[in-house]
Amino acid sequence: QVQLVESGGGLVPAGGSLRLSCVASGRTFYTYYMGWFRQAPGKERAFVAGISRSTTVTSYADSVKGRFTISRDNAKNTVYLQMNSLKPEDTAVYYCAAGSSTYYNNYNVPMAAADFGSWGQGTQVTVSS
Repeated sequence: QVQLVESGGGLVPAGGSLRLSCVASGRTFYTYYMGWFRQAPGKERAFVAGISRSTTVTSYADSVKGRFTISRDNAKNTVYLQMNSLKPEDTAVYYCAAGSSTYYNNYNVPMAAADFGSWGQGTQVTVSS
């Protein structure tokens, strides 16, 4: 499994922006599809965005489409989540996740947490109204 470390969370006013980063250990980062999930107090962990191994395919939860962008730099073992036009309902702990199931090829990415085997410790994002 790969180890993941997130950074970039913080407190931001509504309408503001943040960029989360997640650095992965090891030399095989390119073999993992990557995702971001979030968990708000009292709620289940939910998919936010995902990116395929090939970097060419991305998917987003409906609630963040048009506002968030996921990207990855395989040379830096890093995946990013650019979050714009933040809303108070985006407040949550954000988790980076990696998966390596061979069920998914280089051009698709799952949205279920069960398909991701490695998780970071999470970073808090708080959006004030």
